Amino acid sequence: MSGPADVEELISRADRGDRRALARLITMVEVAGDSARRVTTALHPRSGGAAIVGLTGAPGAGKSTLTDQLVGALRANDERVGVLAIDPTSPFTGGAILGDRVRMQDRATDDSVFIRSMASRGHLGGLALATPHAARVLDAIGYPWVLVETVGVGQAEVEIAGHADTTVVVLNPGWGDGIQAAKAGLMEIADVFIVNKADRPGVRETVRDVEGMLDLAGERPWRPPVVETIASDGVGIDAALAAIRDHRRHLVATGLLDVRRRRRTADEIRSIVVDTVGRRAGQRCSGPAFDELVAAVAGRTSDPYRAADHLLGDDLASAP
Repeated sequence: MSGPADVEELISRADRGDRRALARLITMVEVAGDSARRVTTALHPRSGGAAIVGLTGAPGAGKSTLTDQLVGALRANDERVGVLAIDPTSPFTGGAILGDRVRMQDRATDDSVFIRSMASRGHLGGLALATPHAARVLDAIGYPWVLVETVGVGQAEVEIAGHADTTVVVLNPGWGDGIQAAKAGLMEIADVFIVNKADRPGVRETVRDVEGMLDLAGERPWRPPVVETIASDGVGIDAALAAIRDHRRHLVATGLLDVRRRRRTADEIRSIVVDTVGRRAGQRCSGPAFDELVAAVAGRTSDPYRAADHLLGDDLASAP
């Protein structure tokens, strides 16, 4: 287990460009517990400057190719980029299935690009619980852009909106009717729509459907732009990045960036509380005392709620 001095040494090395030290810091926040606490305590005061951009959408929409092209466009402007690619968890190893991360392997040789594939570990929304912490690490180490690409899992993709400053929803021609999109919550969370694979039939209809849904939503301070791209050929990438930058400027000018970040902070604190209570309670769910509780419930001399109250302790058990 790394102590405070080890954490400071890793941070110092990461500041000097040591990618292995940076990877180690992210691993420490992934595993949670005391290591994550020490890293977060050390880095939190330095964070807050990066633009966190989430890319989400259905499987096969081309998110990885689009992410790769956005990284290239940012690097063309000499901007450093961190990428967190959230993948399904391997049922055998518990690690991330890299999938089309291989398409981004050419970026790995660029010292100003850091790519980390993270496992969702079965988390419903396709986001690893440690994603906000990992984004903070990249932010604090000096990456002004952090792109978070999520696994496509349908309706639960809306979770990305809680972790990003700007949420990009990637669609394909023939995406289905607008009602299904509304059910998935994508219309509500999108700050930018990108219709990828725009060389395929149906792109006009898809753009029209999205614009129509936006019309029905009525007036609002920011109307999400709809950008057409062919990411595999690099077509439309500059326009997509321009839309993301425009949204960033809008957030800053209106004060909505601070509002979103306060909401994200509240969610993070709640998650830490729930995770901490769960781990502490879980430690009590074994051994002779737990076996006695199980026997009492099974024998009908107690009930599951009373047993759970006993495990949680008086303070939490008595809470409404």
